[in-house]
This record gives sequence, C-alpha cells and structure tokens, in this order.
Amino acid sequence: MRQLIALALLPFLAACDVPTTPAPGGASEPLPRVTRTGSAQTVSDFRAVAARVEPVAERACRSRTSSLNCDFRIIVDSRRELGANAYQTYGENGRPILGITPALIAEMRNRDEIAFVIGHEAAHHIEGHIGQTQTSATTGAILGNVLGAAIGLDPQGVELATNIGGTVGARRFSKGFELEADSLGAQIAEAAGYDAMRGVLYFMDADDPGDRFLGTHPPNGDRIRVVQRTVGR
Repeated sequence: MRQLIALALLPFLAACDVPTTPAPGGASEPLPRVTRTGSAQTVSDFRAVAARVEPVAERACRSRTSSLNCDFRIIVDSRRELGANAYQTYGENGRPILGITPALIAEMRNRDEIAFVIGHEAAHHIEGHIGQTQTSATTGAILGNVLGAAIGLDPQGVELATNIGGTVGARRFSKGFELEADSLGAQIAEAAGYDAMRGVLYFMDADDPGDRFLGTHPPNGDRIRVVQRTVGR
C-alpha cells in the first residue's frame, strides 16, 4: 500500500511542464507569438507573490469546497534532488502544502509565471486530484493483482502485475488533472492581480513532455491553449 501511495503522488511531484500538440478534440487555437520577458526571479520575488496569491487561493478553496482544509502553507523546498520542481502535498492534520524549489524559481522570468505556478498547485488541492489519483491507483493495483492471480502467475509475477496496475491507475487521469489545474490556477493568478497568459508562457521555453502514453503531463501547447481559453485571450 505504501508503494501505491507513492505512485499516486508522482504526478504532483513532477516539474510543472506543459503540452505543444493540439488539445483533445482537435483544438486549433494558434499559440501566442510572444517572447518571455524579464530576468531570473529570486526567493524574495517568490515570497512577495505568494503573499498576494495565498489569500486568493484560500478564498477560492472555501468558495468551491465545503470540507477541505483551505489553510495553504507555501514553502521553498531547497532539497537539491528535486531539481526545478513544484508540487502539492499534505502536512500534519491534512494541511495543504504548496512547494517550489529555488531551481524552478530561477527559471521564472517574471512574477506572473510564479503566480501561475502557485495557482496551479493550489488548484490540485481544490480539485482533489491527489485523493482521486490515490483511489485510481489503488483500484488499478487491485485489478492487476486479481488478473495476475487469475491467469496463474507466480508470486513475483502477481507483484509485478499489481505494480503495473497501480501505475496505470495513478496516471490514468493525470494529464486531464494538469489541464484542470492550469485552468483554475489561471483564474487564481488573475484574481490576485497577475497576468496568467503571461505566466503560462513559461512553457514556451520549458522541455515539452509531448503526448506520451501514460505520461504524467500533457504537451505544453495544450496547457497554453487551456489558459488562453480560460482568460479569454
């Protein structure tokens, strides 16, 4: 079970990367012809943005949910092994934690990009994505276990089938969750006084994960288009 929980958390411990292929359904909005402007941001910039975005995210959380803990804790996570990364997780008593690493902050070119990332991670909590992913991972693992036993695999084979089922379950909806968080995250950033369209342009230069099978993140272009539609630009 601990393995399943770890698998379920993987989509939210990955760097905030996004898509470049057309969105599902054949969306064809052109990507903006814009160049990212600004200079490398600092931890001080991050904390200034967090101070503005946090109360807005908490209001959005309270207005959209009835039983969630909406007391966000926004931190700078200096663990080097995380690289350039942002994530959402939980602390004691279920308090939602939004983490970002100094390496990712340094990749940001303006405060709008920082605000978009914070809003995106807050949206994962508001939309309940970790809980949904854990449920899907557990269901997939159970199905893998039952199938492995039913076809007569040995204990090692059953364990492998269980792990594969958990991985497939955990990643089944992850791309959709990322786009959902992009949309709500854009709304949070805009409500805090930042330009979400300028913020999502971080993905113009970020490594593109493409539309990989069982990938955890959608292509960068899809994410930019989702924010375009959300903010009406």
